[in-house]
Amino acid sequence: MAADIPTTEPSSVNAGDTWRWTRSLADYPAGAGWVLSYTLINAAAKVTITAAASGDDHAVTVAAATTAAYAAGSYDWRARVSRSGEVYTVGEGRLTVRNAFSGATFDARTHARKTLEAIEAVIEGRASSEVSYYMIGNRQLRYMTPAELLTLRDKYRAEVAREDAAT
Repeated sequence: MAADIPTTEPSSVNAGDTWRWTRSLADYPAGAGWVLSYTLINAAAKVTITAAASGDDHAVTVAAATTAAYAAGSYDWRARVSRSGEVYTVGEGRLTVRNAFSGATFDARTHARKTLEAIEAVIEGRASSEVSYYMIGNRQLRYMTPAELLTLRDKYRAEVAREDAAT
């Protein structure tokens, strides 16, 4: 086994990259006919990955062309081995698939950052408007007050600051 191949499941991977790791399962050796498979699932997608035997180890390789089609997001995963009708769960966890940079563009901003920028754009756009409420016929529209916008902006500024501090 090559030294640069991880021996545990990754916690994050990039779509568009080759994914590779090896699992050794003493009670379920690949050489004895056990097959290891992974199911990755979230609200939008389900992915199945089957490992190949490498002696008694289970070698996982997913081609870059395959992972390029995977949607970015967090996936729960479960690893199971099977042989002759027997099936056992041997692991589970969470995996984050990050966007591939191979597309034309993508927006890597978090929800908090997108929302903060939208709130700031509204505040900036309102700087020259005195209208906070209007009525046409029996339809009416009330905008958030400047104080409400500033409170919401401060909430999202704090959330973005926490995200930035965590990276």
